[in-house]
Amino acid sequence: MKHTLRVLPCVLALAFGAVAAQAQTANRASNRDSFIPSTQQGYVGLSGGQSKYDLRSGTGGFAFDDNDTAWKIYTGGYFNQNFGIEFGYLNFGNATRVGGETKAQGLNLSLVGRLPVSEQFDVFGKVGTTYGRTKTSGSPGFGVTTGDDNGFGLSYGAGVRWAFNPQWAAVVEWERHRLNFADGKSDVDMTTVGVQYRY
Repeated sequence: MKHTLRVLPCVLALAFGAVAAQAQTANRASNRDSFIPSTQQGYVGLSGGQSKYDLRSGTGGFAFDDNDTAWKIYTGGYFNQNFGIEFGYLNFGNATRVGGETKAQGLNLSLVGRLPVSEQFDVFGKVGTTYGRTKTSGSPGFGVTTGDDNGFGLSYGAGVRWAFNPQWAAVVEWERHRLNFADGKSDVDMTTVGVQYRY
């Protein structure tokens, strides 16, 4: 399993590269309007909401607060009408447990697939990898391993987008990120609402 997660970022990078190379020829004849090479229909977005950490509570099963405010900023573009790529920074906020706290943030790269429902609405899904950095502090003797950790992990999510005019859209999204913590790998979920601007 550990070997699979280490290989995953390389496989995704090769897949993204192959898709981008295939789309490059088709895009030469069209105007590119994205910061990301070989893509069009570029966009930037900002979202905020809530995170939920799936962490161990330590010796004695002490209660802890595993929810906090989370936010992200991102940009993306599409290779064609249905498939694209997205890159963003995520801040998951803090989880409080046994006299200390756990913080997490990360950089995400995802392949995005979308399905238009109407001219204004579409649904989308994404899968990719997040490079996360985490920091765990706590009171000694409570069974929580403290320290810093980092690394790549699987990410995926889904959402709905409503374009209320040609440039602006509202986005509701849920996503899950597998991150490395001092006491092992755990999931962090994000549920966010935000705006997206197509340039």
